[in-house]
Amino acid sequence: MKRRIGIHRSLRSKLLLAHVLVIIAGVVTFVLLTISIAPTLHDRLMLTMVGPMAAIDTPLMPEMQRALTAVFQVAIFQALLLSAGAAILAAVAVSLFVSQRIAISVQRLLAASRRIAAGQYAERVPAGAPDELGALADQFNLMATALEDAEHRRVELIDNVAHELRTPLATIGGYTEGLLDGVVAPEAETWALLHDEVARLRRLVQDLQDVSRAEARQIPLHRRPAAPAQLVDQAVAVLDWQFDEKQVNLTVDALADLPKVQADGDRIVQVLINLLGNALRSTPSGGSVGVRAERRHDVVVFHITDTGAGIAPEHLPHLFERFYRVDPARARARGGSGIGLTIARALVEAHGGRIWVTSPGPGHGATSSFTLPIARA
Repeated sequence: MKRRIGIHRSLRSKLLLAHVLVIIAGVVTFVLLTISIAPTLHDRLMLTMVGPMAAIDTPLMPEMQRALTAVFQVAIFQALLLSAGAAILAAVAVSLFVSQRIAISVQRLLAASRRIAAGQYAERVPAGAPDELGALADQFNLMATALEDAEHRRVELIDNVAHELRTPLATIGGYTEGLLDGVVAPEAETWALLHDEVARLRRLVQDLQDVSRAEARQIPLHRRPAAPAQLVDQAVAVLDWQFDEKQVNLTVDALADLPKVQADGDRIVQVLINLLGNALRSTPSGGSVGVRAERRHDVVVFHITDTGAGIAPEHLPHLFERFYRVDPARARARGGSGIGLTIARALVEAHGGRIWVTSPGPGHGATSSFTLPIARA
Protein backbone atom coordinates (compact mmCIF):
# COMPACT_ATOMS: atom_id res chain seq x y z
CA MET A 1 0.00 0.00 0.00
CA LYS A 2 1.43 3.34 -1.05
CA ARG A 3 1.62 5.95 1.72
CA ARG A 4 0.97 9.57 0.88
CA ILE A 5 3.29 12.03 2.63
CA GLY A 6 1.59 15.29 3.57
CA ILE A 7 3.37 18.63 3.46
CA HIS A 8 3.28 18.94 7.26
CA ARG A 9 4.93 15.56 7.70
CA SER A 10 7.48 15.81 4.88
CA LEU A 11 11.17 15.48 5.58
CA ARG A 12 11.83 19.00 4.33
CA SER A 13 9.31 20.46 6.77
CA LYS A 14 10.72 18.49 9.66
CA LEU A 15 14.28 19.52 8.87
CA LEU A 16 13.27 23.17 8.51
CA LEU A 17 11.30 23.10 11.76
CA ALA A 18 14.25 21.51 13.57
CA HIS A 19 16.62 24.18 12.25
CA VAL A 20 14.22 27.00 13.21
CA LEU A 21 13.83 25.63 16.73
CA VAL A 22 17.60 25.45 17.13
CA ILE A 23 17.94 29.02 15.81
CA ILE A 24 15.25 30.36 18.14
CA ALA A 25 16.77 28.60 21.14
CA GLY A 26 20.19 30.06 20.33
CA VAL A 27 18.87 33.59 19.74
CA VAL A 28 16.77 33.61 22.95
CA THR A 29 19.73 32.37 24.98
CA PHE A 30 21.99 35.00 23.41
CA VAL A 31 19.51 37.87 24.08
CA LEU A 32 18.79 36.88 27.67
CA LEU A 33 22.46 36.52 28.55
CA THR A 34 23.33 39.80 26.87
CA ILE A 35 20.57 41.71 28.67
CA SER A 36 21.49 40.25 32.05
CA ILE A 37 25.28 40.67 31.73
CA ALA A 38 25.59 43.88 29.68
CA PRO A 39 24.55 46.39 32.46
CA THR A 40 27.09 45.03 34.94
CA LEU A 41 29.84 45.13 32.35
CA HIS A 42 28.77 48.65 31.36
CA ASP A 43 28.99 49.92 34.97
CA ARG A 44 32.45 48.44 35.43
CA LEU A 45 33.70 49.93 32.18
CA MET A 46 32.24 53.35 33.08
CA LEU A 47 33.95 53.32 36.47
CA THR A 48 37.22 52.38 34.83
CA MET A 49 36.90 55.17 32.25
CA VAL A 50 35.72 57.92 34.65
CA GLY A 51 38.38 57.05 37.22
CA PRO A 52 38.91 59.62 40.08
CA MET A 53 35.95 61.65 38.95
CA ALA A 54 33.67 58.88 40.16
CA ALA A 55 34.62 59.78 43.74
CA ILE A 56 33.27 63.33 43.39
CA ASP A 57 30.08 63.49 45.37
CA THR A 58 27.71 65.64 43.39
CA PRO A 59 23.95 65.35 43.08
CA LEU A 60 24.22 65.03 39.31
CA MET A 61 26.54 61.99 39.26
CA PRO A 62 24.05 59.25 40.28
CA GLU A 63 21.42 60.74 38.02
CA MET A 64 23.83 60.84 35.13
CA GLN A 65 24.83 57.24 35.73
CA ARG A 66 21.20 56.09 35.74
CA ALA A 67 20.53 58.00 32.53
CA LEU A 68 23.54 56.51 30.81
CA THR A 69 22.59 53.03 31.96
CA ALA A 70 19.02 53.45 30.71
CA VAL A 71 20.20 54.74 27.34
CA PHE A 72 22.67 51.87 27.06
CA GLN A 73 20.02 49.26 27.88
CA VAL A 74 17.63 50.68 25.28
CA ALA A 75 20.35 50.80 22.67
CA ILE A 76 21.58 47.29 23.37
CA PHE A 77 18.02 45.94 23.38
CA GLN A 78 17.22 47.57 20.05
CA ALA A 79 20.48 46.36 18.55
CA LEU A 80 19.76 42.83 19.76
CA LEU A 81 16.29 42.85 18.27
CA LEU A 82 17.54 44.04 14.89
CA SER A 83 20.51 41.68 14.80
CA ALA A 84 18.43 38.73 16.07
CA GLY A 85 15.78 39.35 13.43
CA ALA A 86 18.37 39.56 10.65
CA ALA A 87 20.15 36.46 11.96
CA ILE A 88 16.88 34.48 12.09
CA LEU A 89 15.95 35.46 8.53
CA ALA A 90 19.40 34.56 7.21
CA ALA A 91 19.47 31.30 9.15
CA VAL A 92 15.97 30.33 7.97
CA ALA A 93 16.97 31.00 4.36
CA VAL A 94 20.09 28.85 4.71
CA SER A 95 18.12 26.15 6.54
CA LEU A 96 15.48 26.16 3.82
CA PHE A 97 18.17 25.72 1.16
CA VAL A 98 19.92 22.90 3.04
CA SER A 99 16.63 21.17 3.87
CA GLN A 100 15.59 21.39 0.24
CA ARG A 101 18.85 19.79 -0.91
CA ILE A 102 18.50 16.92 1.56
CA ALA A 103 14.80 16.45 0.83
CA ILE A 104 15.40 16.35 -2.94
CA SER A 105 18.00 13.57 -2.54
CA VAL A 106 15.65 11.53 -0.36
CA GLN A 107 12.73 12.14 -2.72
CA ARG A 108 14.81 10.86 -5.63
CA LEU A 109 15.60 7.70 -3.70
CA LEU A 110 11.94 7.29 -2.77
CA ALA A 111 10.75 7.76 -6.37
CA ALA A 112 13.41 5.37 -7.71
CA SER A 113 12.55 2.71 -5.12
CA ARG A 114 8.89 2.91 -6.11
CA ARG A 115 9.76 2.43 -9.79
CA ILE A 116 12.01 -0.52 -8.94
CA ALA A 117 9.20 -2.03 -6.86
CA ALA A 118 7.01 -1.68 -9.96
CA GLY A 119 9.48 -3.74 -12.00
CA GLN A 120 11.63 -1.00 -13.59
CA TYR A 121 14.96 -2.50 -12.51
CA ALA A 122 17.02 -0.23 -14.78
CA GLU A 123 16.19 2.76 -12.54
CA ARG A 124 19.18 4.60 -11.02
CA VAL A 125 19.64 7.78 -8.98
CA PRO A 126 22.29 10.44 -9.69
CA ALA A 127 25.44 10.19 -7.61
CA GLY A 128 25.43 12.88 -4.94
CA ALA A 129 28.12 14.67 -2.98
CA PRO A 130 30.81 12.63 -1.18
CA ASP A 131 28.82 12.42 2.07
CA GLU A 132 26.36 10.04 3.70
CA LEU A 133 23.61 10.84 1.20
CA GLY A 134 26.01 10.29 -1.69
CA ALA A 135 27.09 6.97 -0.18
CA LEU A 136 23.42 6.04 0.24
CA ALA A 137 22.80 6.83 -3.45
CA ASP A 138 25.77 4.69 -4.47
CA GLN A 139 24.58 1.77 -2.35
CA PHE A 140 21.08 2.18 -3.75
CA ASN A 141 22.46 1.95 -7.30
CA LEU A 142 24.43 -1.16 -6.36
CA MET A 143 21.27 -2.72 -4.94
CA ALA A 144 19.34 -1.81 -8.10
CA THR A 145 22.06 -3.37 -10.25
CA ALA A 146 21.95 -6.56 -8.17
CA LEU A 147 18.16 -6.70 -8.49
CA GLU A 148 18.38 -6.14 -12.24
CA ASP A 149 20.95 -8.93 -12.57
CA ALA A 150 18.82 -11.25 -10.44
CA GLU A 151 15.76 -10.52 -12.56
CA HIS A 152 17.80 -11.11 -15.72
CA ARG A 153 19.02 -14.45 -14.37
CA ARG A 154 15.49 -15.40 -13.36
CA VAL A 155 14.18 -14.76 -16.87
CA GLU A 156 17.11 -16.64 -18.37
CA LEU A 157 16.53 -19.53 -15.97
CA ILE A 158 12.90 -19.86 -17.00
CA ASP A 159 13.86 -19.66 -20.67
CA ASN A 160 16.64 -22.23 -20.27
CA VAL A 161 14.47 -24.65 -18.30
CA ALA A 162 11.77 -24.37 -20.96
CA HIS A 163 14.37 -24.99 -23.67
CA GLU A 164 15.85 -27.97 -21.83
CA LEU A 165 12.40 -29.50 -21.34
CA ARG A 166 11.23 -28.81 -24.87
CA THR A 167 13.58 -31.22 -26.69
CA PRO A 168 12.96 -34.42 -24.67
CA LEU A 169 9.24 -33.69 -24.41
CA ALA A 170 9.01 -33.16 -28.16
CA THR A 171 10.84 -36.44 -28.76
CA ILE A 172 8.65 -38.36 -26.32
CA GLY A 173 5.49 -36.75 -27.72
CA GLY A 174 6.46 -37.48 -31.32
CA TYR A 175 7.27 -41.14 -30.71
CA THR A 176 4.20 -41.79 -28.56
CA GLU A 177 1.97 -40.30 -31.27
CA GLY A 178 3.76 -42.46 -33.82
CA LEU A 179 3.20 -45.53 -31.64
CA LEU A 180 -0.49 -44.71 -31.23
CA ASP A 181 -0.93 -44.13 -34.97
CA GLY A 182 1.04 -47.24 -35.88
CA VAL A 183 3.63 -45.24 -37.80
CA VAL A 184 6.42 -46.19 -35.39
CA ALA A 185 6.99 -49.86 -34.66
CA PRO A 186 7.07 -50.75 -30.96
CA GLU A 187 10.60 -52.12 -31.14
CA ALA A 188 13.29 -52.32 -28.52
CA GLU A 189 15.15 -49.37 -30.04
CA THR A 190 12.03 -47.19 -29.75
CA TRP A 191 11.51 -48.06 -26.09
CA ALA A 192 15.22 -47.51 -25.39
CA LEU A 193 15.07 -44.06 -26.97
CA LEU A 194 12.00 -43.13 -24.93
CA HIS A 195 13.72 -44.43 -21.80
CA ASP A 196 16.77 -42.26 -22.53
CA GLU A 197 14.63 -39.15 -22.95
CA VAL A 198 12.82 -39.85 -19.69
CA ALA A 199 16.20 -40.30 -18.01
CA ARG A 200 17.28 -36.92 -19.41
CA LEU A 201 14.21 -35.31 -17.88
CA ARG A 202 14.89 -37.03 -14.60
CA ARG A 203 18.50 -35.84 -14.56
CA LEU A 204 17.41 -32.28 -15.35
CA VAL A 205 14.90 -32.28 -12.50
CA GLN A 206 17.52 -33.73 -10.15
CA ASP A 207 20.09 -31.14 -11.24
CA LEU A 208 17.61 -28.32 -10.64
CA GLN A 209 16.80 -29.67 -7.22
CA ASP A 210 20.47 -30.06 -6.36
CA VAL A 211 21.41 -26.53 -7.41
CA SER A 212 18.44 -25.07 -5.57
CA ARG A 213 19.33 -26.90 -2.36
CA ALA A 214 23.03 -26.16 -2.72
CA GLU A 215 22.54 -22.42 -3.24
CA ALA A 216 20.12 -22.33 -0.30
CA ARG A 217 22.70 -24.18 1.86
CA GLN A 218 20.19 -26.93 2.50
CA ILE A 219 22.47 -29.84 1.59
CA PRO A 220 23.71 -31.44 4.82
CA LEU A 221 27.50 -31.65 5.00
CA HIS A 222 29.26 -34.30 7.06
CA ARG A 223 32.66 -32.71 7.31
CA ARG A 224 35.59 -34.66 8.67
CA PRO A 225 39.35 -34.72 7.97
CA ALA A 226 40.05 -36.21 4.55
CA ALA A 227 43.27 -36.73 2.60
CA PRO A 228 43.37 -34.82 -0.71
CA ALA A 229 44.97 -37.81 -2.46
CA GLN A 230 42.09 -40.05 -1.39
CA LEU A 231 39.47 -37.59 -2.69
CA VAL A 232 41.23 -37.29 -6.05
CA ASP A 233 41.66 -41.06 -6.36
CA GLN A 234 37.92 -41.62 -5.82
CA ALA A 235 37.02 -39.08 -8.53
CA VAL A 236 39.59 -40.47 -10.97
CA ALA A 237 38.34 -44.02 -10.43
CA VAL A 238 34.87 -42.96 -11.62
CA LEU A 239 36.06 -41.31 -14.86
CA ASP A 240 39.21 -43.28 -15.63
CA TRP A 241 37.54 -45.48 -18.26
CA GLN A 242 36.13 -42.42 -20.06
CA PHE A 243 39.62 -40.92 -20.36
CA ASP A 244 40.88 -44.23 -21.77
CA GLU A 245 37.98 -44.44 -24.21
CA LYS A 246 38.61 -40.92 -25.53
CA GLN A 247 42.39 -41.44 -25.44
CA VAL A 248 43.03 -38.44 -23.21
CA ASN A 249 46.01 -38.74 -20.89
CA LEU A 250 45.16 -38.19 -17.21
CA THR A 251 47.97 -37.45 -14.78
CA VAL A 252 47.83 -36.94 -11.02
CA ASP A 253 50.72 -35.30 -9.18
CA ALA A 254 51.89 -36.66 -5.86
CA LEU A 255 49.47 -35.48 -3.17
CA ALA A 256 50.61 -37.63 -0.24
CA ASP A 257 52.53 -34.86 1.54
CA LEU A 258 49.55 -32.50 1.75
CA PRO A 259 47.67 -32.00 5.04
CA LYS A 260 44.16 -33.26 5.42
CA VAL A 261 41.24 -30.99 4.59
CA GLN A 262 38.02 -30.50 6.53
CA ALA A 263 35.36 -31.58 4.05
CA ASP A 264 32.45 -33.82 3.21
CA GLY A 265 34.26 -36.39 1.10
CA ASP A 266 31.29 -37.38 -1.04
CA ARG A 267 30.48 -33.76 -1.96
CA ILE A 268 34.07 -32.87 -2.80
CA VAL A 269 34.36 -36.00 -4.96
CA GLN A 270 31.22 -34.74 -6.73
CA VAL A 271 32.97 -31.40 -7.36
CA LEU A 272 36.10 -33.14 -8.67
CA ILE A 273 34.06 -35.39 -10.97
CA ASN A 274 32.28 -32.36 -12.38
CA LEU A 275 35.52 -30.46 -13.04
CA LEU A 276 37.27 -33.53 -14.48
CA GLY A 277 34.25 -34.23 -16.70
CA ASN A 278 34.30 -30.66 -18.04
CA ALA A 279 38.04 -30.95 -18.75
CA LEU A 280 37.51 -34.26 -20.53
CA ARG A 281 34.71 -32.89 -22.74
CA SER A 282 36.78 -29.88 -23.81
CA THR A 283 39.98 -31.86 -24.50
CA PRO A 284 40.35 -33.64 -27.86
CA SER A 285 41.84 -37.10 -28.29
CA GLY A 286 45.57 -37.07 -27.72
CA GLY A 287 45.33 -34.21 -25.23
CA SER A 288 45.99 -34.35 -21.52
CA VAL A 289 44.36 -33.45 -18.22
CA GLY A 290 46.35 -32.99 -15.03
CA VAL A 291 45.34 -32.89 -11.37
CA ARG A 292 47.54 -31.30 -8.77
CA ALA A 293 47.18 -29.65 -5.38
CA GLU A 294 49.23 -27.37 -3.17
CA ARG A 295 49.12 -25.85 0.26
CA ARG A 296 48.63 -22.09 0.62
CA HIS A 297 48.64 -20.88 4.20
CA ASP A 298 45.61 -22.51 5.85
CA VAL A 299 43.97 -23.98 2.71
CA VAL A 300 44.70 -26.64 0.11
CA VAL A 301 44.23 -25.55 -3.51
CA PHE A 302 43.17 -28.15 -6.10
CA HIS A 303 43.94 -27.51 -9.80
CA ILE A 304 42.49 -29.39 -12.80
CA THR A 305 44.35 -28.32 -15.94
CA ASP A 306 43.53 -29.39 -19.50
CA THR A 307 44.93 -28.82 -22.98
CA GLY A 308 41.50 -28.39 -24.51
CA ALA A 309 39.64 -25.69 -26.37
CA GLY A 310 40.25 -22.96 -23.79
CA ILE A 311 37.86 -20.17 -22.80
CA ALA A 312 37.63 -16.60 -24.05
CA PRO A 313 38.04 -13.91 -21.34
CA GLU A 314 34.47 -12.61 -21.75
CA HIS A 315 33.07 -16.02 -20.75
CA LEU A 316 35.09 -16.50 -17.55
CA PRO A 317 32.90 -14.31 -15.25
CA HIS A 318 29.74 -16.21 -16.29
CA LEU A 319 30.88 -19.84 -16.10
CA PHE A 320 29.22 -20.47 -12.74
CA GLU A 321 25.84 -19.07 -13.76
CA ARG A 322 23.01 -21.54 -14.14
CA PHE A 323 22.64 -22.99 -17.68
CA TYR A 324 25.52 -20.90 -18.99
CA ARG A 325 27.49 -22.56 -21.79
CA VAL A 326 30.51 -21.21 -23.60
CA ASP A 327 29.10 -22.79 -26.77
CA PRO A 328 25.31 -22.19 -26.77
CA ALA A 329 24.87 -24.55 -29.71
CA ARG A 330 26.23 -27.48 -27.74
CA ALA A 331 23.49 -30.02 -27.09
CA ARG A 332 22.55 -31.12 -23.62
CA ALA A 333 23.32 -34.74 -24.45
CA ARG A 334 26.92 -33.70 -25.21
CA GLY A 335 27.38 -30.77 -22.89
CA GLY A 336 25.48 -31.62 -19.72
CA SER A 337 22.78 -29.62 -18.02
CA GLY A 338 24.81 -26.42 -17.78
CA ILE A 339 24.47 -26.16 -14.00
CA GLY A 340 27.24 -28.50 -12.88
CA LEU A 341 29.61 -25.62 -12.16
CA THR A 342 26.84 -23.82 -10.29
CA ILE A 343 26.43 -26.83 -8.01
CA ALA A 344 30.22 -27.14 -7.63
CA ARG A 345 30.52 -23.49 -6.60
CA ALA A 346 27.71 -23.82 -4.04
CA LEU A 347 29.30 -26.94 -2.53
CA VAL A 348 32.78 -25.42 -2.34
CA GLU A 349 31.50 -22.20 -0.79
CA ALA A 350 29.46 -24.22 1.72
CA HIS A 351 32.80 -25.68 2.84
CA GLY A 352 34.22 -22.19 3.31
CA GLY A 353 36.31 -22.30 0.13
CA ARG A 354 36.15 -20.60 -3.23
CA ILE A 355 36.30 -21.80 -6.84
CA TRP A 356 37.42 -20.15 -10.08
CA VAL A 357 38.47 -20.90 -13.67
CA THR A 358 41.37 -19.37 -15.60
CA SER A 359 42.34 -19.71 -19.24
CA PRO A 360 44.96 -18.06 -21.49
CA GLY A 361 42.33 -17.97 -24.24
CA PRO A 362 40.75 -20.14 -26.94
CA GLY A 363 42.96 -23.02 -28.01
CA HIS A 364 45.21 -22.84 -24.95
CA GLY A 365 43.34 -24.96 -22.40
CA ALA A 366 41.91 -23.99 -19.04
CA THR A 367 42.49 -24.53 -15.33
CA SER A 368 39.73 -25.04 -12.75
CA SER A 369 40.78 -24.42 -9.16
CA PHE A 370 39.13 -24.51 -5.75
CA THR A 371 40.22 -24.27 -2.14
CA LEU A 372 39.35 -26.23 0.98
CA PRO A 373 40.29 -25.39 4.58
CA ILE A 374 42.92 -27.51 6.27
CA ALA A 375 41.60 -29.73 9.03
CA ARG A 376 42.62 -28.74 12.54
CA ALA A 377 44.67 -31.19 14.50
